[in-house]
Amino acid sequence: MDIGSGGARSRGERVRPEATAAPARQKPLGGVAPLHQFFATAPVPCPYVPGRAERKLIVELAGRAAPGFYDALSRIGFRRSHRFAYRPACRACAACVPVRIAVERFAHTRSTRRVRNANAGVAGLVLAPRATVEQFRLFVAYQQSRHRDSEMAAMSYGDYRGMVEETALRTAIVEFRDPEGALVAVSLIDRLDDGISAVYSFYDPARRVGSLGTWCILWLVEECRRQLLPYVYLGYWIAESPKMAYKARFPALERLTDGLWVPFADKSGAPEPATPAVAE
Repeated sequence: MDIGSGGARSRGERVRPEATAAPARQKPLGGVAPLHQFFATAPVPCPYVPGRAERKLIVELAGRAAPGFYDALSRIGFRRSHRFAYRPACRACAACVPVRIAVERFAHTRSTRRVRNANAGVAGLVLAPRATVEQFRLFVAYQQSRHRDSEMAAMSYGDYRGMVEETALRTAIVEFRDPEGALVAVSLIDRLDDGISAVYSFYDPARRVGSLGTWCILWLVEECRRQLLPYVYLGYWIAESPKMAYKARFPALERLTDGLWVPFADKSGAPEPATPAVAE
């Protein structure tokens, strides 16, 4: 989540680009006019591929124009962390590949049907971006179980509130509850003009069956269908990172390559049209 190190900063820290990063050259980015100041972060150890360094190109998201600005940035591979949008700018490394699900082409596989059926009683509800103690308790349990050594595991309730509520975008929280009303998963999402961006999801680690993390994404696909939105943006796929490689399992996945969104893998071998990654 953090634009400086790949995970959310603890103790309420925030990146201050004007103090820690040098201005990037101002030029159009895939159709996005250079009306904002972009910055490049200093190199830090990569949290996903051992032995490599990561750098990011970042820009602040603020003001009434932020939602439309981020719509355009999402189409050229940017993600959001708190009040900033970022994109990898690593020298001699292109391991981070932006991916999204093309909702119209999505068709369940045997694996995703199994996840859907296992969570048939789990209901999702879209809410305003407001943090609750109930959410935070689930967040802590998830971090301690899955990411105990990460900076996110040290986040306080105030840090969590900042992650959820400090936004100038069309942000929402999706709460997932079982038939008894217990909170089993949460997704922080941004609404885009062409889809939904899955910012961060967490779930009850004590539930050993059901693949709740996958279920959150499948639910977002169906939510996009309900709203007639074409894409679910999943962030970066990294083949060398087990934490990120799982995204390749979703059907109808597209990747951003050389300024075009192309099918991630076409098993039939038939050519499919590419989508330019530019703002309309």
